[in-house]
Amino acid sequence: MKGLELAQQYYTAYGEAMLREQFPQVAPYVAAGLAGSGSECYGYDDETSRDHDFEPAFCLFLPGEDLVDRRAAFLLERAYAKLPKQFMGLERSPISPVGGSRHGAIRMQDFFLEKTGSPDGVLSTDQWFAVPEYGLLEATNGAVFADPYGQFSAIRERLRYFPEDVRRKKLAGHLLLMGQAGQYNYDRCLARGETAAAQLAVFEFVQSALHSIYLLNRAYMPYYKWCFRGLHDLPRLGGLAQELERLISSGNTTPEARQKAQTMEQICAAIAGEARAQGLTDLPGAEMEQQAYAVNDTIADPTIRNLHILHGV
Repeated sequence: MKGLELAQQYYTAYGEAMLREQFPQVAPYVAAGLAGSGSECYGYDDETSRDHDFEPAFCLFLPGEDLVDRRAAFLLERAYAKLPKQFMGLERSPISPVGGSRHGAIRMQDFFLEKTGSPDGVLSTDQWFAVPEYGLLEATNGAVFADPYGQFSAIRERLRYFPEDVRRKKLAGHLLLMGQAGQYNYDRCLARGETAAAQLAVFEFVQSALHSIYLLNRAYMPYYKWCFRGLHDLPRLGGLAQELERLISSGNTTPEARQKAQTMEQICAAIAGEARAQGLTDLPGAEMEQQAYAVNDTIADPTIRNLHILHGV
């Protein structure tokens, strides 16, 4: 059973009644769900994940003190701590009665402030560029089991994805880095006999290709250890995962280098083709530096368009 399903079943079995019967005055303002850090919040958990933080647990996201005061929050946390310690053969981890866990009673503004730097999901253009994508993903991943007041879900909706001009600026920067690393620097490093530098160029290419694919899917790229796992689920260009994995796991002998160069060109062609399909460029070919500036030229806001092309990366 996946962690999200376990959390929802545990909430249905015990959390709903606890809120309804013990906290009728504040229950209408409390959102219940599971979101944030941890593979279970992404749906990526497996048997290996169960060595830590895998338990029957859920979050109670609380609005400001004008609706749920400190005493009510404290009592909610204590009531949560008293829920059954075992469920479906699994045991809950000990939880402090004063909070500090990834589960239990959590102030919404604290949760979103930690993930995005904003307590209410309102971000300036500078913040959209500065907040790590995995932080935005942790603020919007998982599932909401109940949100009668709607505030938690409304904030998540504000953070659902980048504004379009920010997406295009980020994409332009990563296309440029793909071209510099894969179509230019890789061969030059090998020509000098600098195989370590050549492999770093491959890593740079793959990293920017990953970012580009997520951007073209309008999906936040997760923390690095899950970016390939998430790639397999993407509807657009997710099939490039095997080629990208091969690039960073193979050597740089002459035959391998020749194959790598061909693979990088094929990946560039696929990404440029998807960008054209989305109307982000009308430039033919797969010369990524040219494609990068073509995408940048489509940005509507002149202030964002005129920022350095690598501003988004």
